[in-house]
Amino acid sequence: MQRGLQWRALLLLAVLAAAGVILYQLPIKLGLDLRGGVHIVLEAQDAPGTKVDADVMARAKAVIDRRVNALGVAEPIVQLKGERQIIVDLPGSRDPQKAIEVIGKTAVLEFRDPEGNVVATGADFKDAYLEQDQYGRPAVGFEFKPEGAKRFGEMTAANVGRQAPIVLDGQVISNPVIQSAITEGRGIITGSFTYEEAKNLVTQLRAGALPVPLKVVEDRSVGPTLGREAIDKSFKAAVVGVILVLLYMLIYYRLPGTLADLALGVYVILVLATMAGLRATLTLPGIAGFILSVGMAVDANILIFERIKEELQAGKQLRPAIAAGFQRAFTSILDSNVTTLIAAGVLFFLGTGPIKGFAVTLGLGILVSLFTAVVVTRLLLSLLVERDPDKYAPFFGVARG
Repeated sequence: MQRGLQWRALLLLAVLAAAGVILYQLPIKLGLDLRGGVHIVLEAQDAPGTKVDADVMARAKAVIDRRVNALGVAEPIVQLKGERQIIVDLPGSRDPQKAIEVIGKTAVLEFRDPEGNVVATGADFKDAYLEQDQYGRPAVGFEFKPEGAKRFGEMTAANVGRQAPIVLDGQVISNPVIQSAITEGRGIITGSFTYEEAKNLVTQLRAGALPVPLKVVEDRSVGPTLGREAIDKSFKAAVVGVILVLLYMLIYYRLPGTLADLALGVYVILVLATMAGLRATLTLPGIAGFILSVGMAVDANILIFERIKEELQAGKQLRPAIAAGFQRAFTSILDSNVTTLIAAGVLFFLGTGPIKGFAVTLGLGILVSLFTAVVVTRLLLSLLVERDPDKYAPFFGVARG
């Protein structure tokens, strides 16, 4: 029995060491409300032949999603608001105008023949990528899908020696002379591009064109000072709340409460390490969810200790009382946690933005609290009781006759 407890204790230490390494290597990501960043609201506009409806908004959101992901921003939030608006939150970004240039432009690219007729568009692209022209300047390489390649090849074969303009959002960005037929479906767009302009064009072309124009109705930066104030206040609230819980357990439950406090310390480390490992984003509502899950973790320990007391009062010795107490409390703990997990799941799948952050931290906290209450607290109690059950029995708050 003692050897089995030692192995479990070593396994717990290994888990804690791994959690420490994860926290050291992967700092927890902070959301827009804590880290600061850019908040943009875009409003869809009717276009000739295309009216804004639910399908158009869904397509526009999908394009914005792809463009934002191409920016490399950590944990962006893209969500629909009302019937015509899209909200974009970019944590860590500091330049609203740069973000708007990439995600909000309609990006309609057209390849025209010398008479101005459209031969192919960005919708015919198979891929786009950064390239350099013969002088080493930034350019955009492209590859057409089969249908687009066929039309483009026929046009270039029929117009060798003539200029064929390339137009982006109504502006001619390049007007090259066709040197020979381009039948393989590949080419390069040259012009007076900076590196950033070429990179942004590649991003837009890969993501696809927006179905309708989007107008920026709000853009603002959330400064780091606001984020720092929010972090400080939330951190103080979390620390005060945890300290009060620790003191309550220590004063009311004495020795078992001390062990529960140690288990709570393990709980905090494991929750933070799990969030870091999953690359979850911590938001202000997420901190609230974490504090709530701390209370639930302590509640599980309280149920266990009360059941152990009842077993001791019924005349059982300490070892069987602990085993029976955990067994009797487990069903109640599982039921209460499962119902809260269901609520967290509903919030995650139906909620958006900060609500999801709350659901994630609450859900992770509940799962880890089950582990710490049922496994860690029991391990600590068993290690203590194995040494001298008669010596430690009085510390469980039950007087023996």
